[in-house]
Amino acid sequence: MLDSANMSKNGMMTKIHTRIRTEPFTANYDLVGKELGRGKFAVVKKCIEKATGNQYAAKFLRKRRKGGDCRKDILNEIAVLESAKANPYVVALHEVYETTTEIILILECAAGGEIFNQCVADNDEAFTEKDVIRLARQILSGVAFLHRNNVVHLDLKPQNILLTSATPLGDIRIVDFGLSRCMDNITEVREILGTPEYVAPEILSYEPISTATDMWSIGVLTYVMLTGESPFLGDDKQETFLNISQVSIDYSQDIFEGISSLAVDFIKSLLVKNPRKRATAEECLNHPWLNPLPHPHSHPHLQTRSASSLDEPETSQSESEPESPAPSPELNLIDSYLMCPGQGELKTGRDTFSFSEPSFPTRPEIQQELIC
Repeated sequence: MLDSANMSKNGMMTKIHTRIRTEPFTANYDLVGKELGRGKFAVVKKCIEKATGNQYAAKFLRKRRKGGDCRKDILNEIAVLESAKANPYVVALHEVYETTTEIILILECAAGGEIFNQCVADNDEAFTEKDVIRLARQILSGVAFLHRNNVVHLDLKPQNILLTSATPLGDIRIVDFGLSRCMDNITEVREILGTPEYVAPEILSYEPISTATDMWSIGVLTYVMLTGESPFLGDDKQETFLNISQVSIDYSQDIFEGISSLAVDFIKSLLVKNPRKRATAEECLNHPWLNPLPHPHSHPHLQTRSASSLDEPETSQSESEPESPAPSPELNLIDSYLMCPGQGELKTGRDTFSFSEPSFPTRPEIQQELIC
């Protein structure tokens, strides 16, 4: 568990246990292939460890950003990864290197790419409801572990959930802990950060962050995985923020065609404006949607999204990151540790949308835009 004695007032950790190596990264690793992802202050590349031949993802993080020293932000990300090393659904940290200008995180390579790709895929390639149930359990297991360690992720979205393999559908790995914060019963953390469609109402109103903030994002994430639509996205940022603050969401049969009522009930337990009334990760893991009865026929409404895939067998399970935020109350939009650089668009719903990341206004501007 993270030691609250080493936590700053804004919930960031700076004490780590991983040895930071100072010899040249290239002495032990070869870079291969194209970049896996790029953000404003970070780039992710595939690499091979010379001694073992194992593949990893090397995340190069600049220590100075906008003229400021952000080394502490990177140490916070390392500390969170260290705290979660026992959980199989959080990306594993292998090694850390430091140069005069960068810190390099050597991370587990999740070869299946982001779940975003299946969220926007055609029906025959998209997730079935059974797929989403299995992946949601894994996501919640990882998040529950983080929450037990008093860590909130604060940027849960399809780009930050990777797969160990795409075909067959593998297991998930949660990545990108650049915005993560450590919570305790004493320190109150208020931050304006996240990705527009996934931020909880308390983020926009600058109220205290808690583990419930992640649970809202999981509700949005589940909605997207099941329907291929973003529930709160408006024509502009003001409309998106207004939809979130008013919890304006479409649960109609047109949106959830072929999806069970239990799935809708699960989402409704999370997309609740009052954080105290949202289901916790542990409660979600006990929800009947994620715990189907032994006989499939006991749930006549538990169907896949597409009728054409009803007779297909369930996909087998395999055996098996963005910049850190600047220290300002600004909505930081972080490019994730991407395994597949392509960005698709959601194809159906009120408005098609892409997961592009426009610049966010500062908190005072958000307050002016929102009509609560």
